[in-house]
Amino acid sequence: SFNATAFFLVMALPALALDNGLMRTPPMGWMSWERFRSNVHCVNDPKNCIRYFYRLAEDGWKNLGYNYLIIDDCWSFILRDNGGRLLLDMFRFSLGILKLARYIHDCGLKLGIYANLGTHMCFGFPDTTLDKIELHTQTFASWGVDMLKFDGLDECQYDLWEYICCFMLYPLVSKALNATECPIAYSCSWPVYRGGLPPSVNYTLLGEICSLCRNYEDIKDSWDSVLRIVDWFFNNICNDGTKALWRPLSLRPPAR
Repeated sequence: SFNATAFFLVMALPALALDNGLMRTPPMGWMSWERFRSNVHCVNDPKNCIRYFYRLAEDGWKNLGYNYLIIDDCWSFILRDNGGRLLLDMFRFSLGILKLARYIHDCGLKLGIYANLGTHMCFGFPDTTLDKIELHTQTFASWGVDMLKFDGLDECQYDLWEYICCFMLYPLVSKALNATECPIAYSCSWPVYRGGLPPSVNYTLLGEICSLCRNYEDIKDSWDSVLRIVDWFFNNICNDGTKALWRPLSLRPPAR
């Protein structure tokens, strides 16, 4: 249709984002949340992320630009180590994070990981508090992570925290990522909790600190969800006059 064609033409226009040399083109890949949500039942589903890693690497998706594999929420162990560092759940990821990252990189893919601002993630896993920002970003860098998806699920949807998240905490994470001197792209989820649009969202600032941001609801495992997201972006983003940074429509999974 005309609307769909116009939508994709507009979304293909150049965007101005965090000037650190990363994500010069829109990121594409697979994110575990769409398919598995909070599934940690490894006995019944032991290779729920690894399976899709192979699909990207071996089925031709990588050659089309789908090179990010992003592990979303519920990846960590329920406790931190003695130094306060996050730990990978070895029951879910028996290879360990360093070997997994190296394996992904050897196949020409990139590894993304999820963190959330607050004290606990959706399902009780440890979060990134203000005093842990530098420690967590250094940890992700030591693991060889290529992208951080930083959420604000519990904090950034309230008026006072809206100011704190946008003007203090999200910039602190950006600064901490840059301080690692590792090429880690930065995905900011804060806008979705403020409706995704100006004036509630300051895209000028976000364009200075983020590589991309999230505007709308999570994609679900249905065609209706895809169409709903496309319609929202066409009706809003294409007409809001801003092109501050990449605003992906969620990372769509390879066909099963």
